[in-house]
Amino acid sequence: MPVGYLITVAFVALGTLFALRPVPSSRPLGRPSYYVGLAANELPFAAFFWMLLLPTALAFAEGDIHSAGGWAVVALAAVTAIGLAVIAYRALGERDRIERAMADGLGAGWRTTLDADLAEGLRHRRPWARIVLRPIFRRRRDVRRVANLAYGDAGRRNLLDVYHHRSRPEGAPVMIHLHGGGYSGGRKNSQSLPLLYHLASRGWVCISANYRLRPQAQHPDHLIDLKKVIAWVREHAHEYGADPATLFVAGSSAGGHMAALAALTPNDPAFQPGFEDADTSVTAAIYLNGWFGGYWDQGPESSPLAHITADAPPFLVAHGDLDPLVPVADARHFADQLRRTSTNAVVYAELRGANHAFDLYHSVRFEAVVDAIEAFTAWVRSRQGRAEPGGLIGRTKTSGSPS
Repeated sequence: MPVGYLITVAFVALGTLFALRPVPSSRPLGRPSYYVGLAANELPFAAFFWMLLLPTALAFAEGDIHSAGGWAVVALAAVTAIGLAVIAYRALGERDRIERAMADGLGAGWRTTLDADLAEGLRHRRPWARIVLRPIFRRRRDVRRVANLAYGDAGRRNLLDVYHHRSRPEGAPVMIHLHGGGYSGGRKNSQSLPLLYHLASRGWVCISANYRLRPQAQHPDHLIDLKKVIAWVREHAHEYGADPATLFVAGSSAGGHMAALAALTPNDPAFQPGFEDADTSVTAAIYLNGWFGGYWDQGPESSPLAHITADAPPFLVAHGDLDPLVPVADARHFADQLRRTSTNAVVYAELRGANHAFDLYHSVRFEAVVDAIEAFTAWVRSRQGRAEPGGLIGRTKTSGSPS
């Protein structure tokens, strides 16, 4: 029995199984199965190439497949490859599904309404070399990261990183991103890095920030930290070539919850102690695999649902239909409530087969989401320049429910 080959194939097989059939987080195996299945679900091509195809070829080349046990492992590898093919098939259809969601939220023919300079260079391709060969390497040579700048007085939990193009163009839009971790873990420079590096390479100034965590901090401490980040951007981002008049806020999981709360409570003095006069409004919000409920035991007022108003900024919400940590029904409900109330655009992209934290890698799925985010921001910025007095960025009303 080729033991090393067996261990490799068994690990991939287990991850593939949990990717196809996630275990709800409430069950005993929920958390472990989530971590095992996540990489297989988002990186089926890399998993097949690096952990099935190459080890199988090596096992044959070294003469290890000479027994019934060896052939049994080959059979397991073949079945696992079929499972990975199913996962890959679901991910390959994501781009078309997201495009339909964009049309549903922004109106048919929305691409024709983009300003020409913003539409130029929008990506419609999959970077296969990066997806297959180096999906976990996110850095780009044309982007500079300025690390550990202080925006508050809470030590390392009040530090942020700035990403900008090395040419430092002037008048750049800003994207702020907050990491996930259930408000009790996580750090900047960990999630949505393919998004931040891509936008920075396209001339944006991007911010990734730490914030205070439980149990030392409670709601609304985290939200106050994000408001401080926004205030910092208004004051300092021009030093890196940014024009903070165009400022998008995004987040993953708990960070998405926080980003939505910030977007829905602009300039609220209750969440800006000591900096009540700072402008904390945002141009639009990006909500990735987010949490939508209340904050632990602090009631419905700590949920973004409690703060939806007619003048909510445009939103793009992306959520996986196999998310074992946050049920997809919660994302559908939030998008539906936002659409019913807001006069601005709401794009709800439901990702088929996606797990939680789909934004970690250069995957087929997240590359499609990155392209959609860039296109969504181009649409918002195009409308921003033509906004009516009052500042609302109008949307085209369309029929149909989130899908």
